[in-house]
Amino acid sequence: MKLTLTPEEQQFRDELRTFFTTEMPIQLRDKVRAGVELSRDEMVAAHRILNDGGLASPNWSVEFGGKDWTPLQFHIWLDELHRASSPMPNTFNTTLVGPLLIEFGSPEQQEKFIPPTANLDIWWAQGFSEPEAGSDLAAVKMRAVRDGSDYVLNGQKTWTSEAHLADWIFCLVRTDPNAPKRQQGISFILVDMKTPGITVRPIELIDGYHEVNEVFFDNVRVPAENLVGEENKGWDYAKFLLGNERGAARSVRPLRMDIEKAKRAAASTLLGGRPLLEDPHFAARIADLECRIDALDITLLRVVGESSNGKPSSASSVLKLLDSELQQEVTELLLDVSGRDADPIYADGGLRTEVWTQHAARRYFNMRKKSIYGGSSEVQRTIVASSILGL
Repeated sequence: MKLTLTPEEQQFRDELRTFFTTEMPIQLRDKVRAGVELSRDEMVAAHRILNDGGLASPNWSVEFGGKDWTPLQFHIWLDELHRASSPMPNTFNTTLVGPLLIEFGSPEQQEKFIPPTANLDIWWAQGFSEPEAGSDLAAVKMRAVRDGSDYVLNGQKTWTSEAHLADWIFCLVRTDPNAPKRQQGISFILVDMKTPGITVRPIELIDGYHEVNEVFFDNVRVPAENLVGEENKGWDYAKFLLGNERGAARSVRPLRMDIEKAKRAAASTLLGGRPLLEDPHFAARIADLECRIDALDITLLRVVGESSNGKPSSASSVLKLLDSELQQEVTELLLDVSGRDADPIYADGGLRTEVWTQHAARRYFNMRKKSIYGGSSEVQRTIVASSILGL
């Protein structure tokens, strides 16, 4: 495997590095570096800077504004985004629904939705999980009944990220409750969040942050033209979309940057009169994480190299599993190193430590979700066993 860049690839990297460090405002990058949440307006502004530079959705086909990049160029793009602490483009738009509409949407849907999706003029939410259908999406019960030129939707979605910010939502709905298999009889439909009958109720997380929601549909009428692909074939489209979501972790740069933060903090933290960084147990913990991050990086490059035509590799479940475990362990490390500073409730506004330490507790709690959403770690292990190892 080639692990060094050619002169052409180095030039490509340098051009991206220049763009991200000169076009993206430093105020936004400082917030991302410190782990401070951006407002909706800030996220939209950052996304549009990337889109204006042709760098919001390079994974799309050239016909729809993407780049004809090699997998390695795409990897470099993402790595430089993280290196600069640039805000990421909106994942729901660029990684999930955008590629799905390009692959399966009608020409009319592509004309209507692709440009505003690329520019974040439309902010999408994902309506998959339900109270009894989280990681087991085949259990979705939300109904869509055809009535003339409309579908009538009734049911509930839950854990819906950023539904309170979204303009539209893409949903898995049950269109044939009598299908012989649970994976059959499901359809994929696009819904305007302003449609009468939709209610969004916030779910307050353990850290007090508002990120996810319950979304209720009460006789919501949706034009039949908003059905993507064929009726009752939604399971196939969901697998395509989730494959992209699981394969989205394509850079270990954030993990490496977090490890460096932990080292810097540990170097100035005394334990028994000596820097914490010199403690053998702490050093072993750091070494273990760094070795596993290196292993993930190598695996990542192999998976990227095997991907073709923009379709996710079957090994994306391996990446999802390993990335989830490492992000949880690294945020636990940051929490431990930050100590009491990780919970600013005790600070009375007098903390002088780096801002990231004061968000360490929140990140720790938030990353617990990594091993659940997009298919739990148990689901990923089952996929690896059956689809990759043939067990």
